[in-house]
Amino acid sequence: MLRSELLELIANGESSGVEFKRDDIRPEQLGKEIVALANFQGGIILLGVEDDGTISGIQRENLQEWVMDTVFATKVHPMILPFYEEVVMLDDKRVAIISFPQGTTKPYVLGHNHREEIYIRVGSVSRLATREQQARLFASGGILHPEILPVAGTSFASLDLERLKDYLKNVISDPEVPQSDGDWIRRLSGMGFMTTASDNHTVCTIAGLLLFGLTPRKFIRQAGIRFMVFEGTTKKYKSLTDEVVDGPLVGRWAMDEAGSRILVDHGVIDTLSERIRPFVTIDAGEIGENMRRSKKWIYPREVIRESVINAIAHRDWTRFVDIEITAYSDRLEINSPGALQNSMTVEKMIAGQRSPRNPIIVEVLKDYGYVDARGMGVRTKIIPLMRQYNQTEPIFEATDDYLKTTLPQRGGV
Repeated sequence: MLRSELLELIANGESSGVEFKRDDIRPEQLGKEIVALANFQGGIILLGVEDDGTISGIQRENLQEWVMDTVFATKVHPMILPFYEEVVMLDDKRVAIISFPQGTTKPYVLGHNHREEIYIRVGSVSRLATREQQARLFASGGILHPEILPVAGTSFASLDLERLKDYLKNVISDPEVPQSDGDWIRRLSGMGFMTTASDNHTVCTIAGLLLFGLTPRKFIRQAGIRFMVFEGTTKKYKSLTDEVVDGPLVGRWAMDEAGSRILVDHGVIDTLSERIRPFVTIDAGEIGENMRRSKKWIYPREVIRESVINAIAHRDWTRFVDIEITAYSDRLEINSPGALQNSMTVEKMIAGQRSPRNPIIVEVLKDYGYVDARGMGVRTKIIPLMRQYNQTEPIFEATDDYLKTTLPQRGGV
């Protein structure tokens, strides 16, 4: 780092990615700051700089070895490999610069006094993570899948048995469909749809309730999808509709007299498709069969479906907010709660890299044919179909709170 760059960094002050410390700091104190930054977006720690930005310089002998061998090697877990350098100022005072990227194996912990503590960065302050924040860190690091968390107040009776029977027998061709409640609970527990809670009662998991629950939103307030339509380009204009589509994700099928499978009850995905149709289609200007005027989709139907399924399959279920599908006069937005996990970025997603947050949900949706077996819908469907059909590029925006997919309405409508 150049001296001018360091001075500019110091002039900007401490932030969510920059921390100032004296070099006489205790190893556990420095470890705390490293852990908090690594659990956020990585950052830079300047040793030899006071909190107010005054350069006091470093005095500790063999500082680099102390940082690497005493702090990073013994206080920070899992291992992080930082970049260490020193800059000499005009008055011969030296400042040590320790920089490292966002961690990919979250959560990082501070090991001290035979305990492991998880810290996060809140503005320019490092704080102990709450239980909810810890769960998000485990999920973002791919260690914990929130979909297998127990849902309090549920039981085997909370699931739609007919949907489950059809799934086992006709979707995945399981040769042994359980007969008793006990057999069902054991099978569903093995599949990740049920689990044993702390009170030794067997309850539904988030995945089980979302996929096959009778009324998922009764127990998981963020279940379902909120669908809104506005006349203009912002939410300030009149809302044409604002509703929540609730129910199990997959449809319920049955056998008719001729032995054919028929759809008896839609799941959330198909229900939303029907509800959204009037707001994302226009009259094509042609009279079709049965003297009916045909409809033209403003956006490729397959793109809407793929975007909605992605929002369901990859959202963070530890966040108590709805998936939102919002239609404006010039675009369609699909908001999926939660940051991208495990160092995933929009660029990696577009390139085709896969990192499922909810593998059980994804696999069941694959079984029903909702999800492409390759799991590369963004690259193979959304982008090329928007280019071909609408002459536009979909826009992907990732923040710490959501992944938003925007489908512009320009072009060949």
